[in-house]
Amino acid sequence: MAHIEIKELIESGVHFGHLTRKWNPNMAPYVYTERKGIHIIDLYKTAAKIEDATNALKKIAASGRKILFVATKKQAKDIVADKAKDVNMPYITERWPGGMLTNFVTIRKAVKKMGLIDRMKKDGSFEALSKREKLQINRQRAKLEKNLGSITDMTRLPGAILVVDIKREHIAVAEAQKLNIPIFAMVDTNSDPRQIDYVIPSNDDASKSIDKILSYLSDSIAEGLADRKSSKEKEIVAKEAPKKAEVTTGEKVKIEEK
Repeated sequence: MAHIEIKELIESGVHFGHLTRKWNPNMAPYVYTERKGIHIIDLYKTAAKIEDATNALKKIAASGRKILFVATKKQAKDIVADKAKDVNMPYITERWPGGMLTNFVTIRKAVKKMGLIDRMKKDGSFEALSKREKLQINRQRAKLEKNLGSITDMTRLPGAILVVDIKREHIAVAEAQKLNIPIFAMVDTNSDPRQIDYVIPSNDDASKSIDKILSYLSDSIAEGLADRKSSKEKEIVAKEAPKKAEVTTGEKVKIEEK
């Protein structure tokens, strides 16, 4: 379970919201005060929401479902990609492909096309193509890789999506809502939290803030994956135990017969 220090959240600038004139009134429950025209987020509420989110993410990861990380803004994309890779989860850090969730079958076809191109290169059939065809296929492969490279192993819809900046990623949020996929998100004071299942009131613009919040969340996912691995190992041991007992009994019978 995440041990959240308010001091660390302050040092990372998690408490800084947007200008008061840009705020969304639905964020009022998470605003502590206002200083120099900027809203200050109540970090005690942020800490409580992080705990709720980490507990839920841990369970989803332990169940074997994938959690799709989504962030296309400049200051978040590299952090998100690194955190997602650390826990072997899919991520979108380039433009959100419309229909990524609601038209998942079509997206899977594009991913399969990538696989087909890779197989052509391995079996040698790619070399039989003309120079122009090779160039076209390589361009197509590069474009698919840029937009879909990180989701090649996602064979079914994710168990949840984790979003940085719900205003920017509104299409992803809308698609997840339509399919009842749980949404975990960093929500700043200029956004509407009502559309999010697990709201984490926080500064979604500063890289230090994004890194701090995602560290808590990715650590909980790692814990869930470790629990899943441990339970699988216990199941294997439990299945093998009767077989070992049978072997031991058989050996005893042979000894007695001698």
